Amino acid sequence: MRPKADHGEATYEGTGRLDGRRALITGADSGIGRAVALAFAREGADVAISYLSEETDARETERLVTEAGRKAVLLPGDIGESTVCEAVARKAMDAFGTIDILVNNAAFQRTYEKFEDIPDDEFEETYRVNVFAMFRLCKALLPQMKEGGSIINTASIQSFDPSPNLIAYASTKAAIVSFTRSLAGLAIKQGVRVNAVAPGPVWTPLIPSTMPKEKVKQFGAQTLFGRAAQPSELAPIFVFLASDQATYVTGEVYGATGGQMPL
Repeated sequence: MRPKADHGEATYEGTGRLDGRRALITGADSGIGRAVALAFAREGADVAISYLSEETDARETERLVTEAGRKAVLLPGDIGESTVCEAVARKAMDAFGTIDILVNNAAFQRTYEKFEDIPDDEFEETYRVNVFAMFRLCKALLPQMKEGGSIINTASIQSFDPSPNLIAYASTKAAIVSFTRSLAGLAIKQGVRVNAVAPGPVWTPLIPSTMPKEKVKQFGAQTLFGRAAQPSELAPIFVFLASDQATYVTGEVYGATGGQMPL
């Protein structure tokens, strides 16, 4: 990526807010997922790193976690497949004994200017990765979470202000918001909080790999800042929601849209 994304490597300083916690983060090899993994580790959490197949990127996230003095475990595989979801959840629990924090961050998107050009199988794939994997991981891990546990789902400004060329992706992000608010009412009965973060444009590998070059050049220009966010600017929100500072926060959607709209 040019310029390279900032995950907080040189700037994030932890204060022990997640000491002794154990987290599973999907899509943790790069972008927001890597920034959250780095921040969680520097706050004192061990991190299970779920990713598709980008081994080199995942190893870099692993390095950042271990350099912070925390344990990291790599969990490759397509969580759009139910058997992989089950394996990822099981291996994370086997590695750490229990999972206190689940971050459902992995996502797939692709732009189309014409609705009729969206392939059926790709529409289904977007839901498998963005929605079904979230459902399956929550189903596998929520029962073993203790009071004080936290589930954080990555939504998007697309949940509320969908772009016509992102119909599949935007509709999954709207589903994530509804899922988050519904699950919050059930999970709180065992003391587990469920929230979502809804970013605006963020400079991650998903952008240059899925958008036309001319749109990439203007990515984020519509915000009040005139630029996209860096992943490092999103990570503190995830830390807050995972920590004891957010003990009265559940069913919420935290926006970080660069001033584009109130959520």
